[in-house]
Amino acid sequence: MARCPLCGMAIKWEELIEQMLELENFKELLENKASFMKTFESFIFRCPHCGEEFYGKNLPADEAEKVFDLLNDFEGSVDWKNKKVRLKLTNLLALDLMLEEWDRRSRRE
Repeated sequence: MARCPLCGMAIKWEELIEQMLELENFKELLENKASFMKTFESFIFRCPHCGEEFYGKNLPADEAEKVFDLLNDFEGSVDWKNKKVRLKLTNLLALDLMLEEWDRRSRRE
């Protein structure tokens, strides 16, 4: 779960990615995970709760990598015209983490 590093409030991943959609080369960033991550880490996000700015490097990198994968796995995940993310990325990440945990537990038994 992404949280503002300053106020600690939870932030939806779709809100974070929508801030990045302002970048002119965002479509190209989705073609290469390394480029996406480098840009993500240096991107300045604004917390929708407290309004403060922070760098992407202060957010969980493992979740950002999964967000990259989700955006690429689902065709039409981004409404380019309206600059909106159509997927509920936060919910999909939570589901993914629950399934990973379930896998770990079932392997131990």
